[in-house]
Amino acid sequence: MLFSKKLPVSWLIVGLGNPGDKYDGTRHNAGFWAVDALADQGGFAVNRVKFKALTAQTEVGGQGALVMKPATYMNLSGEAVGEAARFYKLPPDHVLVFSDDVDLPLGRLRIRTGGSAGGHNGLKSIIQHLGTDQFPRIKLGVGGKPHPDYDMADWVLGRLQGEDRKILDEAAKRAADAAACFLKDGPQKAMNRYN
Repeated sequence: MLFSKKLPVSWLIVGLGNPGDKYDGTRHNAGFWAVDALADQGGFAVNRVKFKALTAQTEVGGQGALVMKPATYMNLSGEAVGEAARFYKLPPDHVLVFSDDVDLPLGRLRIRTGGSAGGHNGLKSIIQHLGTDQFPRIKLGVGGKPHPDYDMADWVLGRLQGEDRKILDEAAKRAADAAACFLKDGPQKAMNRYN
């Protein structure tokens, strides 16, 4: 039997979400959905507990990557990300983050190489722990609030049903493809193809 040597970790791929059944299938867990889609496509399981996260060491787009779902709550995601980035001595531009975005229409993707947290507590925490906002991200549109008086927390923690859930499932698969493209061909090609 041949054993392939694992590539050394040169990238961190992080899906943002909240752990536990209570949050499963919510808009705020779109980042977890993208990691799950990546794991399905790559045939690996994200189940090793390391760096306050569920992780898997694998290959994505020809690069060695640690794929992770922080087991902290959303607003503490940076603890897991910062710890892993320091351990592998990765620069911030090699930390790719999947997150939900309420400013994007449901199912739309937007790839950025850096920028503000835009009010997203998970991104805010990562910025704090990496000491910069210059890390790439793939944002998954979860649609805006139905009306201005609707509570934002209730909206992002709401579960997607029916057709909306199918749309986000498809977006998660495209986000996984976009991550592989980003690592293999670089940000410009990924943005041109998936934005």
